[in-house]
Amino acid sequence: MIVTKSPAQIEKMARAGEIVGDCLEMLTGHCQPGVTTGDLDTLAESFIREHRAIPTFKGYRGYPASICASPNQMVVHGIPGPYRLKEGDLISLDVGATLAGWVGDSAITVAVGDPGSVALRLLEVTRESLFKAIAMCVPGNHLGDVSHAVQEHVERNGFAVVRTLVGHGIGRKMHEDPQIPNFGTPGQGPLLEEGMVFAIEPMVNVGTHRVIGGDDDWAIFTADGSLSAHFEHTVALTKKGPRVLTARGANDRSGLGVTHPLW
Repeated sequence: MIVTKSPAQIEKMARAGEIVGDCLEMLTGHCQPGVTTGDLDTLAESFIREHRAIPTFKGYRGYPASICASPNQMVVHGIPGPYRLKEGDLISLDVGATLAGWVGDSAITVAVGDPGSVALRLLEVTRESLFKAIAMCVPGNHLGDVSHAVQEHVERNGFAVVRTLVGHGIGRKMHEDPQIPNFGTPGQGPLLEEGMVFAIEPMVNVGTHRVIGGDDDWAIFTADGSLSAHFEHTVALTKKGPRVLTARGANDRSGLGVTHPLW
C-alpha cells in the first residue's frame, strides 16, 4: 500500500531533506585525494547530529555507518573505512537523515579530479535520467512512466541500468511501498497521486547491468568490474508538480525543463 502524505507532512519531510542535501553538498567539497571514506562518514554524522537529526542508515539492519560510500565499480552500500580517495576516482555518497520522525534520502556520485571522458559522461547521463524520472512524478501518470524515463535515457546513451536494485517510497520509514525499478513500461503500474513521496535512484553501469555482492554482505559491485554511478532524490508529488525535497541548490533545478516544479 502506497501511503500518501499531507502538505504539512511533506513540509516536515522537506526539513529532513534539506539536512540531507546540505550534508551531501558539504561532503562533495571534501572528496579530495587522500581523504578516506571513513573521514567522510565522520563528517556526515557530525553534520547530521549538529542539525538535530539522526543518521537514518546507522544501525539499519545492522549497518555500521552513517553514510554509504561506494567507489568506482562498487554500485551501492559501501561501508566507509580506510579506503583513501585518489585522483580519477568516482565516489558514490548516499545519505539519510531522520528529523522528527520523517526521513530524507539522497545520493550523488562525485568525480575526484578528472576520471576521464567515459566516467564524466556516465555521471552526466545518470543525473539526467534522475531528472527525467522526476519530471514524470505528476498525478495521473503511472509508476511505469517514472521507471521508463530512466531506462530510455540511460540505454539510449549506451549505458545499463541495474535491474536488481530499486528506488522506493519513503516517509516515516526509509523504505515504504512502492518499489521503483529503473526500467519499465509507460502507462503501467500504480496510478500516481498527490501526496506520494518517492526516493528515486538510478544506478547505472558502464558495462553490463549485472551486479554481484561483496564479502561483507553489504557492498554491491558491477559484475564486470566496470564503473557505476548512483544519483538519488526524495521527491513529493504536489499540485504544483514534483517537489525535490533533497535539492542541493540551483544545480539541481537546471537544464531539464522542470525548473519551477522543483521549487
